[in-house]
Amino acid sequence: MEPELYFEPITSSLSNFSKQAENHRLGDLIEAYVEKGKFPSLEGAKIALIGINEDRKSLKNKGCADAPDHVREQLYPLYTHWNRLNIVDLGNIRSGHTVEDTYFAVKDVVSSLIKKEIVPVLIGGSQDLTYANYMAYENIGRVINIASVDPIFDLGHDEDELNSRSYLSRIILHQPNFLFNFTNIGYQSYFVNQDALELMKNLFFDVNRLGNVRANMEETEPMVRNADILSFDISAIRFSDSPGSFYAEPNGFNGEEACQICRYAGMSDKLSSIGFYELNPTHDPRGQSARLVAQMIWYFLDGFANRKHDLPYQNKKGFIRFRVYLEGDGEELFFLKSKKTDRWWIEIPLKNPANKKYIRHHFVPCSYDDYQTALNKEIPDRWWMLQQKLM
Repeated sequence: MEPELYFEPITSSLSNFSKQAENHRLGDLIEAYVEKGKFPSLEGAKIALIGINEDRKSLKNKGCADAPDHVREQLYPLYTHWNRLNIVDLGNIRSGHTVEDTYFAVKDVVSSLIKKEIVPVLIGGSQDLTYANYMAYENIGRVINIASVDPIFDLGHDEDELNSRSYLSRIILHQPNFLFNFTNIGYQSYFVNQDALELMKNLFFDVNRLGNVRANMEETEPMVRNADILSFDISAIRFSDSPGSFYAEPNGFNGEEACQICRYAGMSDKLSSIGFYELNPTHDPRGQSARLVAQMIWYFLDGFANRKHDLPYQNKKGFIRFRVYLEGDGEELFFLKSKKTDRWWIEIPLKNPANKKYIRHHFVPCSYDDYQTALNKEIPDRWWMLQQKLM
């Protein structure tokens, strides 16, 4: 793949940023695509920023295709604290002749970057682009988990239709299927009908109400740590903190909570791509949402710079193993605690250890509270749901 074929350089005002700003800003650290024929080298890169000018499958939020450069205008002036973090900005993926052409470009670019162990940060466009991001993993044959910060489930009403409010149905129904688990973070009950909620539970997906999540934000960390993709719908943030979307509502996460989730995502060794969608400059006249998304990306980078490389399936010696026997249920549960970070995992037994496609899902991120639940002779919800999937 020649990635330059898919991209347009960023705007000239941004390309001149580093000459106008003092040192130690992100604009000085990032190697950006600012001139045709001078595409950034991917050698040694760890993070790749990618703008996507696509909103043809957006419902009622046309204009979100213009978000990437608005976010960059707020991101580039922020101070950097990670001089050794190699970041490239590949510019904006061209809008294809059809929306399917854009999906193909996103899929091809993201899969190529993941193979090189470069984390794509997708900025702009509508949330149906999560489907294109997911398809990149089909390219490399990896079974994955998706986490979505979203006030609704985006299941839609027509399984044949793909748009920003139905992309999840297309992912679920796609064959061959490479989705192991889906986690919703922050759904709002009055936007979700009972049938959709029952479907998610029947699929053993992990769905979490906004009020429950906000009551204990630390429990969000293992939810995000279990994901390969994080898809962030900006309308999940309340209007007073982020008005820049047609779907912005009075309730939602506040700005600090959104940044906290993004930092958790950056710290996760498992997470390999992240997308920020539905930001619409038309509804953001003072640039407040663009500023917030820029700061969310900053927190993601800060988390990434502090990754500890403590995945249990890669190095079991770095963990303390705890055994809990539930006498009434006849179950034996095993927990692992990282010596580096004090983070916790539950070990889920594989019925067929030779089936290597599920090996990455053998250890499920959890919290100390889950361990305490087991000590109190109760089976943690995370263990039960994942056990059902692996049966």
